[in-house]
Parts: sequence; C-alpha cells; structure tokens
Amino acid sequence: MEFSCWVGLIAGFLILSFYAVIAGWAISYIFESAAGNFVGASPEKIQNIFNELQTDPSTLIMWTSIVLAVTGLIVGKGLKNGLERAVTYAMPTMFVLLLVIAGYAAINGDFAKTIEFMFYPDFSKLTFSGVLIALGHAFFTLSLASGAMMIYGAYLPQKTSISQSVVAIAIADTVIALIAGLAIYPIVFGNGLEATAGPGLVFVSLPIAFGQMWGGIVFGTLFFVMLGFAAFTSAIAMVESAVAWLVERLAFSRGKAAFTAVISLWFVSMLTVFSFTGAEWAKLDFVFVGKHVSNYFELIDHLTADVLLPLGGLATAVFVAWIMQKEAVKQELNLSEGLFNLWYVTLRWFTPVAVLFVFLNLIGLMSFGS
Repeated sequence: MEFSCWVGLIAGFLILSFYAVIAGWAISYIFESAAGNFVGASPEKIQNIFNELQTDPSTLIMWTSIVLAVTGLIVGKGLKNGLERAVTYAMPTMFVLLLVIAGYAAINGDFAKTIEFMFYPDFSKLTFSGVLIALGHAFFTLSLASGAMMIYGAYLPQKTSISQSVVAIAIADTVIALIAGLAIYPIVFGNGLEATAGPGLVFVSLPIAFGQMWGGIVFGTLFFVMLGFAAFTSAIAMVESAVAWLVERLAFSRGKAAFTAVISLWFVSMLTVFSFTGAEWAKLDFVFVGKHVSNYFELIDHLTADVLLPLGGLATAVFVAWIMQKEAVKQELNLSEGLFNLWYVTLRWFTPVAVLFVFLNLIGLMSFGS
C-alpha cells in the first residue's frame, strides 16, 4: 500500500504542476470571451490569441500563480463548502452548455466527417503503445491512481455505494467525452483545422463557435467560468493528498502544509510554463519509455499519464486483491456474491497481468512488437 500511495502522491503532484498552467488558460479565456475578442474572429485570429497566450511567459506565470494561490487558500482554510455548493450548479450548467454547442456544431460544422473520425474503427492504431496511451488517458480522465479519487472517497458518507458510484462516474465520463467530441470536431473539420488531441481543441475550436453563434459572448464566458470551476475542483483534490501527507506525517499545520505544497508546485510548474514558451533550457531530445519527448512538459505528461498512473493502478489492484482481507473488500463494495466473485477474479488475475503485459511490450522486454 505504501508504494501505491507514493506513486499516487507523486503522480498527482506532477499532474497538478502542468494542470495549473492549463487551468490558467481557462481563467484567461473568461476575460477574452467577456471582452468580445472571439466575436466574428477568424480561425487564424483565434489561433493567434492562443499562440500568444502560450508563448508569453509573464502572462502564463501570472495565471498559474493565481490558480495555485486560490487552490492553496481553499485547501489551507478549509473553504470547500462554498466552492462545492457553487460547483453543484456549475457542473450541470456546463453540461447544458456543452449540449448547446454540440447542437450548434452539428448544424454548422462537418458532422458527417466527425462521425467517421470518432466512430469508424481503425485497427492499425491498436498497438501496444496505443493501448498504454489509452490506458493512461483512462486513468487520467477518471482521476485514478493520482490520489484524487481517494480524497473524494474519504469524504463520502458511510452509506454511499462504492459500486454504484463507480458505474455512475464511468458512464458520465464516457457520455460527456462523447458529447465533447461531437461539439468540438465538427467545428474543427468545418474550419479546416487539424484534428489533433490536446487543449488546442478547447481553446481554439470552441472560441470559433462562440464567436459565430448568437449570444456567443454570454455562452462563451459562462463556459469558461464553468471550466474554471471544474479545474479548481480537480486541483483541490490533487493538492489535498500532498497537504494531508504533510499534516499527518510531518505534523505541519494545515495552513503551513498548503503553503509548502503550493510553493513547491509553483516551482515545478515553471518547467511547463517555459516548455510552452520555448525556452532553450526546457528543451529535451530523447526517447522515454517508447515515446520521444522534446521538452519538460512532454516528459512530465508522458511520465504521469502513461507510466505513473497505470503503475499506481497496478499497485492498487495488487493491494486490494492480494493484501486486503477479502471479506473487508466484499463488505465495502456490497455486491451480490456472483458479481463480486467476477470482479474479484478480474482484479486479482486479469488486471495486473494485462497492465504488466502492456508495460513490458512498451519498454521492449518482450518481442511481440507493436
């Protein structure tokens, strides 16, 4: 358990170091949208706005510092109740806005090409490297093995069903991801943009839609406000694990622990800031676990999503299935006998073997090829 905890703590810390930078983009776009900078703007102009944001170190440092400072204040002072109440309304509102954007994109974008792009199977992409990337993405989007889910779980009422919550989270995450794809990719293809993964889809494609749709200033501003709330809830959960460790293991006060964690995160986040701005000292050029990395951000991103999160998940699966008492696990999940046994066998045998198999192929210790 100690190993899985350390992996989760380190992974969450490193993820937040670049997540804070990207969250700063969302906060910045609240003001860009409210100022009407997207209204009637061409795809080239919006791309330039995004490029200027990415390459301006002073602006990135300012927004990153604000995100980390607010996160540290909330965690240090225990102001979670007010934020939770706000997010209770913010997340459903964001979902509704996403549906509106998806409807707009279906009418005004290239919806047919989107359907082909998202749902037409291409089995040539089903390589061991691709499977690990997908595995890392699944862990990342569900906040698994980074300490976030454990933090949220620690505050759940005793009577909350873990199994029902897991199913609901997995379904909601998948549905929202699909709707987001249907909202973004038609705009991408309709405007001749490149359908690459990454934050550019949110910070380039959606502003194009907001700039062209009726009430775009209002919808765009609200959307990025909601996105900012979502970013803060994730940031709070990820920093909470580090704060809890400092409080419990080193006897720090909560305020001192939050300050220490945020200051440490700020310095590490500068690796991401200057990777985006193209600083020479932030450039790298080597292959790490089967993937070429060209700067510190790519290294941290690959290390966390494709290595630490699956590794932490593997360690957690081994701990739950092989070290914890079976009856204790069964009591917590409260499943039927047959369903529990199926889940338990899968967790005990299939999950560790499958994750380990992918890892070994990726680092070249097996000869099946990719």
